[in-house]
Amino acid sequence: MRRRWRQQQQAEERAAMRCCAGPGPRGGGALTTLLLTGEISNDPITFNTNLMGYPDRPGWLRYIQRTPYSDGVLYGSPTVENVGKPTVIEITAYNRRTFETARHNLIINIMSAEDFPLPYQAEFFIRNMNVEEMLASEVLGDFLGAVKNVWQPERLNAINITSALDRGGRVPLPINDMKEGVYVMVGADVPFSSCLREVENPQNQLRCSQEMEPSITCDKKFRTQFHIDWCKISLVDNTKQVSTFQEVIRGEGILPDGGEYKPPSDTLKSRDYYSDFLITLAVPSAVALVLFLILAYIMCCRREGVIQLVHHSAIQKSTKELRDMSKNREIAWPLSTLPVFHPVTGEIVPPLHPDNYDNTSMPLMQTQQNLPHQTQIPQQQSAGKWYS
Repeated sequence: MRRRWRQQQQAEERAAMRCCAGPGPRGGGALTTLLLTGEISNDPITFNTNLMGYPDRPGWLRYIQRTPYSDGVLYGSPTVENVGKPTVIEITAYNRRTFETARHNLIINIMSAEDFPLPYQAEFFIRNMNVEEMLASEVLGDFLGAVKNVWQPERLNAINITSALDRGGRVPLPINDMKEGVYVMVGADVPFSSCLREVENPQNQLRCSQEMEPSITCDKKFRTQFHIDWCKISLVDNTKQVSTFQEVIRGEGILPDGGEYKPPSDTLKSRDYYSDFLITLAVPSAVALVLFLILAYIMCCRREGVIQLVHHSAIQKSTKELRDMSKNREIAWPLSTLPVFHPVTGEIVPPLHPDNYDNTSMPLMQTQQNLPHQTQIPQQQSAGKWYS
């Protein structure tokens, strides 16, 4: 494999990597940065990092690599709980073109930083930087130099660097080479300067609430390279923080030291659920019965209810008759088509439509025709003489 790791050569010279952890309440310790890079090559190479024996890295250690053609960066700030515990990180490189792999173990020894306390901590939000750009040694050095000119401390260290995406920020649009932003926390051994205290002025706080840029006198010392959002700066003075520990006041809900839990005895009285059963069923049943009796009285014992029942029965009877007629079309003819008596002779006159007559083709109006046993009505003749 043509690519070599710059940090691997340094690890072979020093045999291990050292960093320190501070006792600050915000997990502040010395920032640890590891650059995974190598010779100039056009092969796409990705790195995989994990704690030896585990599938992922420790909680305080982060890794970022934008593309297979860019360098990978390990960074993080160990806490007090990690002091004295050697951390072995397995680094595996994959060549996406030749499918070659290489592995290297990095040992990180974490030491306590209580001898060098940094009680004054300030966190800056830089809008025109990404986390991997800020982790570069020359860029981070320039930023610490600018802060040192403003703050004038004796000791100044970078404690933590966090991407804005890890704080709930959104991925910026690819317009005008916009950056996602990065939070940089630094610690010093002297109180904050007057320039940094300007962000706490009521005028600047009001401008920040109105989404306006506050007026900071020392902003020009950063503006040439770093665009700082002064509304998001955070100043923490650990020397004035009051301990949140509260003495526990023992009461009835807390067992005394050395006490044992005593479960209730088995001789508990059984509960009778018969009354609950009656209340649950008897009351709704009684209400339903009363409503039923009231409805029966209205429908059967009052005139309005009887009329409604008769009307309902008539409608139901008519509906049943129509349904029967639609099912059986060969039913009796209506009374208008049945045989009738002749008004003069008394004989039975056959109906106009015989039973085998297809009523579907019957015309609307029947033509006049002389049927048998039909009385001929004499026609009136006009008075006058006829000539042959």
